[in-house]
Amino acid sequence: MRAFITGASGFIGSHLVARLVRDGWQVRALVHDHGLEDAAGIEQVRGDIRDGERLRVAMNGADVLFHLASALGASILKEEEFRAINAEGTRAAIGAAVAAGVKRIVHFSSAGVLGHVADGKAAAEDHALDPRDAYDRTKLEGERLALEFAAGGAHVIVIRPGWVYGPGDRRTLKLFRAAARKRVPLVGRGRTLQTPVYIDDLIEGTLRCAAKGRRGEIYNIAGGEVLTVREIVAAIAEAAGTRPRRVALPLLPTKAAAWTLGKIFGIAGKEAPLNPSRLAFFIHPKPLDIRKAIAELGYAPAWDFRHGAATAAAWYRSRGWL
Repeated sequence: MRAFITGASGFIGSHLVARLVRDGWQVRALVHDHGLEDAAGIEQVRGDIRDGERLRVAMNGADVLFHLASALGASILKEEEFRAINAEGTRAAIGAAVAAGVKRIVHFSSAGVLGHVADGKAAAEDHALDPRDAYDRTKLEGERLALEFAAGGAHVIVIRPGWVYGPGDRRTLKLFRAAARKRVPLVGRGRTLQTPVYIDDLIEGTLRCAAKGRRGEIYNIAGGEVLTVREIVAAIAEAAGTRPRRVALPLLPTKAAAWTLGKIFGIAGKEAPLNPSRLAFFIHPKPLDIRKAIAELGYAPAWDFRHGAATAAAWYRSRGWL
């Protein structure tokens, strides 16, 4: 099998590339400013995600497009910059795949399109959508564009991942480091619900989507546990070998501070230490119901969060990150 991947240098993309190479796939990856550091067995194509003709030529002969490229949630980007990659980049990439005759297209969306799941239950794929920031709004635009291609006959499958973590992830590293320093912030009461997914489970679910996913369908790919932020923090602290003091931050003043700091640092072109995007994990529940992926794809998450957190912590220590 031959795969074309966008976003191969990211946390999820790098793990997907490693799994595909290990499984014997021929892998071609789009790279932009910087090439892949560990590129053994990978053909790299330099280009821009919005250059549809360049992509069409590069995708000739591919069986599957895995489209992961996105503008990440840094508050210093303007909404049109997010849109250029998350929406228009999706239009160009999937359009190029269709023109090149790629048989299957797996598009990565975001659980952020849900916004705030307030009913205390895990959200199925048909849950109401209410994205809260520029990143999530433009990810929803990209998701809808992908589904438009599916409605036109292209075999497009959409993935909404849970809260991804594991070896190599620099985003969740911040929580591990806070736990190691014995000072972990909790906004409000820590009851916000999330569904963590260990990176190996997400990659397995991704490959099952490519093999078995139905055209035009969305699949939640997450772990098997719905956990509160307090439970997640406790498991990370255990993995870090500490009993940190939880720093309780009042909700409304913290939200106000995050908004203010985001604006001030944004004017200077810098990422604020606290902004609405970073606060979302603590205050916007996005638990995902994975029953559809289990029933249709045979997906079965193998990692519980306690085991996954311990494995991630060990990896961080081995690299001197923790």
